[in-house]
Amino acid sequence: MRKFEIVNSRKYDSEIKMPNRATKASAGYDFYSPIDVTIEPNAAKLIFTDIKARFEENEVLILCSTSGMGKRGIVLANGIGVIDADYYNNAGNEGNIGFMLRNLSAEPYEIKRGDKIGQGIFTTFLKVDDEEEVTAARNGGFGSTVKK
Repeated sequence: MRKFEIVNSRKYDSEIKMPNRATKASAGYDFYSPIDVTIEPNAAKLIFTDIKARFEENEVLILCSTSGMGKRGIVLANGIGVIDADYYNNAGNEGNIGFMLRNLSAEPYEIKRGDKIGQGIFTTFLKVDDEEEVTAARNGGFGSTVKK
């Protein structure tokens, strides 16, 4: 089952706008900011959406910036975001989807609560045929699979 839910352990005390598609042919689900925030030039801010996504193990949710953000110099700090199926309800942050936005422009970028901060696209993925069995389980949230 593929769906969005509000996390129980919310970061912000504000009304949540659920991700949605703008048109019937849109591939991406628009995500919205639950807070007002300003991103200074050449700076980045992590904005959690207080939304989690549930989907099948052979699927992934790819986070992207929107074309409207790009023309204003706002991009995802890591290019794209990869949300794995086991991010849902993880022990570290319950699967709260966050967008790390970077301002490449020379002007501060103001985001108001309810403004679009990115989009997510569900897709399936493939594995190599001769892969050794992977038994590791996720034990954290945002950035938890980075080796230290």
